[in-house]
Amino acid sequence: MKATKNMVPEGRIGRLSDSAALRVLTSGVLRGFEQIPSRRLQEVSTPPPGASERWDSTAIRDLCNEAMRRFREGSPAASDAWLAPRLHYSLRITRAEASESALWNFLALCVAPDFVQWRWGRPKDGERREVGQAARFCGPWFNQCFSRLWWAAEIFRNGKDYEPAEIACRNQDVLNTYLRQELVTYRPAAQAVVRMLEREVVRTGRQLNALTQGAYAASATKIYEVLAPDELQDFGALQDWIDSRDTAGAAPHDRLPLGPDDGGVGEQSVETLVEWFEELLSVVKVRGKRDEAEEPPATRGVSLDKPGVSP
Repeated sequence: MKATKNMVPEGRIGRLSDSAALRVLTSGVLRGFEQIPSRRLQEVSTPPPGASERWDSTAIRDLCNEAMRRFREGSPAASDAWLAPRLHYSLRITRAEASESALWNFLALCVAPDFVQWRWGRPKDGERREVGQAARFCGPWFNQCFSRLWWAAEIFRNGKDYEPAEIACRNQDVLNTYLRQELVTYRPAAQAVVRMLEREVVRTGRQLNALTQGAYAASATKIYEVLAPDELQDFGALQDWIDSRDTAGAAPHDRLPLGPDDGGVGEQSVETLVEWFEELLSVVKVRGKRDEAEEPPATRGVSLDKPGVSP
């Protein structure tokens, strides 16, 4: 790799191309036998546009350190709900900027590769951690370690309120299943799913899959955009929030930060979709779940559809 003249300064977030990222993600690196050459990758990355504090990597690095400290005794997956809203708060970018894989490549391979290994690695002999998928470093937005969390916070926040995003990210089935569905792009639908999670109407990935498939099938006669209209977001307020990064403080560790005050989803639209989704879930077939009437007496009343287990 040939270093560029304009190397990314220390403490800044640059852009690392997919080709450069994938070139170093060898089996030795993924299996934890070889170190990630972060310094060398930084030399071939593109510097950030401008001097805005939006491109300060120190805040992201500090959040990763805190997440690993807070959740070191439990499951690394539990850190998702804590980190997602704080990552979104700290990394103030537009959806267009968030669609650039080069940004996420840089975070994963130059800023916090140890966090990716901690979150997605399986412990092996010694201190080695084996990451099963290169996509956790460089991959689709719903797989990549940091982009999936930023997008989850963006999709499930309700205006400036990050609590729905925190609730959604506590359930790995939401991140692994619902986040891949087209339905997730509609804000009232995302809020309705969170409401159903809170009420434990939906608990598993199988139920989420059945719900989204039923919603698509029913859209020929019932359009959820018509049933539950969404209000226009205030993009001016969003841009003001992004521009205020230079003067904003660090994300608080022990309470949720405030997101952009660009407008929330109307309560009536959320409850309308919750009612419709509950009706759909009562009639669609959930894969792997038998009707109670068809179960033999010995197994009736025993659920094989365990909460929190991915399909």
